[in-house]
Amino acid sequence: MTAKTAPRWDSTLDSVVVYAQGALCRRLVRGTVPPDGRVRVTGLPRSLDPASLRAGVLGTSGVRVTEARVEVEAEPLGAGAPDTLRRKVERLRDAHAAAQSRRNRQLGLIEEIRALHPVPPVPNPEDPHRRTAVDAWLELADFVDGRLTGLHARLAESEEELRLVEHELGVATDRLARASTDTPSAHVETTVSALLTLDITDGAEGEGDGAGEVELELEYGVPGAVWVPAYRLTHRQGDGDGRLVLRASVAQRTGEDWTGVRVALATADLRRRTDLPRLRSVRIGRRQPAPAPSGWREPPAGLADLFAGYEAAGSRRPAATAVPVAPRVGSASGPVPPPPPPPPAPAAAPVPQSHAAPPAPGGAYGASPETFGGALPDFAQPAPAQPAGARPAAPRSRAGGMGFAGAPAAAPQAPAAPGRAAPPAPAAPAPAPGPPQPSGAELDYAALILCGPDEPGRRRGRLFPDSPLDPVAAEHRRRAEAVGRLPLPGHAVRPRESAGSFDHRFDAAARADIPSDGTWHTVTVGEIPVGLRTEYVCVPSVEQTVYATLVLSNATGQALLAGPVEVTVDDEFLLTAALPTLAPGGVRRVGLGPAEGIRVTRRTNLRESTAGLRNNTTVLDHQVHVELANRLAGPVTVEVHERVPVSSDPDVRVEERATWSTPEAGAGPEHHAPGTRVWRVDLPTGGQIALDGGYEIRIPAGKALVGGNRRS
Repeated sequence: MTAKTAPRWDSTLDSVVVYAQGALCRRLVRGTVPPDGRVRVTGLPRSLDPASLRAGVLGTSGVRVTEARVEVEAEPLGAGAPDTLRRKVERLRDAHAAAQSRRNRQLGLIEEIRALHPVPPVPNPEDPHRRTAVDAWLELADFVDGRLTGLHARLAESEEELRLVEHELGVATDRLARASTDTPSAHVETTVSALLTLDITDGAEGEGDGAGEVELELEYGVPGAVWVPAYRLTHRQGDGDGRLVLRASVAQRTGEDWTGVRVALATADLRRRTDLPRLRSVRIGRRQPAPAPSGWREPPAGLADLFAGYEAAGSRRPAATAVPVAPRVGSASGPVPPPPPPPPAPAAAPVPQSHAAPPAPGGAYGASPETFGGALPDFAQPAPAQPAGARPAAPRSRAGGMGFAGAPAAAPQAPAAPGRAAPPAPAAPAPAPGPPQPSGAELDYAALILCGPDEPGRRRGRLFPDSPLDPVAAEHRRRAEAVGRLPLPGHAVRPRESAGSFDHRFDAAARADIPSDGTWHTVTVGEIPVGLRTEYVCVPSVEQTVYATLVLSNATGQALLAGPVEVTVDDEFLLTAALPTLAPGGVRRVGLGPAEGIRVTRRTNLRESTAGLRNNTTVLDHQVHVELANRLAGPVTVEVHERVPVSSDPDVRVEERATWSTPEAGAGPEHHAPGTRVWRVDLPTGGQIALDGGYEIRIPAGKALVGGNRRS
């Protein structure tokens, strides 16, 4: 059985973890293992990252996955395919073009008729005076008027028809833009599948040749998924707690509809590199040359004979469109792809054997060939044998056709004209002595891919940088990543901006349906218990208005990210506010708007005098009088904020005489500026209270400004 005839297993999307950008999907598949162990799992999206595919066996069935690779199949849609939005848009575009052509034709006819006017003949000076043919002029005018009346009526009909077609085309275009990308987007249906090779151990063999029924899981990463948090807060006046429901606005255009899946939301970055940084030693003293790059050696002898058995298999080998993935025990996995690298330059030519440095004992340039399984970068391969007397080919690097020593590669020669001898080719520059200098991309072994046996002869079995995606896959990826540019809902903040230095994961309580249409969909994650208390705050020195606030305290072990919160008080929707990021154990205040039932009034009085034996000290006595009145149906707690001047000069003293208090740093739900003073008073229903305070500023006479203390 070949890869083409491998049995097809249908998979079911079970769970999705949506990251700050991108998602990690998990599919489940069940079936009976065939004798040769090759199966094809269908249902994968077109935008998946081939290097992120991982496959494993669930349970202890004695079967393991030894190989997993992605294959893409395409076939034209049948003639009986149902009419889609794309065909409707194409039909409406043709109708719009026809209606616009008819409208333009009417405009042209109107301009032609409007240009009709009588032209008098050129008078002859010798002829006698002739009378104007008024009847002919009037008949022409009547003809033009009648004709224009009919043409304008037809023009109105054409413009109305064009307006209706434009409206239908706009609606269809918008529906097409918002439609799910799970359906074929063109006249060719593309099927993405995973070709798995299962290894059956001796203990797992059943009565037949297979191993019975097994359950597999497939995990892969896809771009084109984003989420932002949202909340719904329900509170009753007088209660010390409330219900905070965490909801998420999720948008995805991955190419597959998420129907009935378990959704989890994470603040981490799926594409962030997780490899350790390379630390270089720094010595103080004399300058030292940069060390030569390490990590490659000459390929082992007989590498070309490694695929002799594969060549002998002939037509029984699998298709050549596969992308190999490194296997592991019990599963086959590939690393999560890093950010897509720039397209690599043309492959380097092999280094001549006469100029390649022999490997030093013990690995002069780092790891041995066994570290990479005998697969080395292309520049480390020996040159093929050349005939006697032939000039060795100049090595080329991967960047710009330059040699390892920086010499430019020889330009291609134009064909010689007939009957003329071709000019002699310029001599290739001699390569620099020593080993070739590989680029950083060729030494980034986490991003290198082991080429399979279906690659060309000089690439098979060796490590090369990741190859660029095919145009169709690149287009799918571009459309998927456009979701990251969607406008955010009101007060919404992206998770990476509000999470800061921590990462959290939120698991939804129930399964959800999220179509692949690139628009925001709301998913309920769960309920978070929070502590609530209602407080009223006013700063009468700035505005004589009392504002209602909710003080939230997070007693859970998870952080609450910044986002919009819909506040409902006593089963009545109040407003949508912006919830700041609330760390575990943190306390923050959310404003609810002015409280019209509480009145505040502030009056101040300034009295200036002198003190001291010689009246050498100016005393500025500030008196503050604040009155509060509660007209609400219940008792309230009001915070009145005042501010006292803060002096940086030790000779200028500020003496307070009031009952206010100084807020402790970090004790309240917000940060207080220096000099802030707070009154906290409890007002019963219909109660009133008067608050008096003040301070004196004592300024030495030598530092006082004449007339500078006159202020309100």
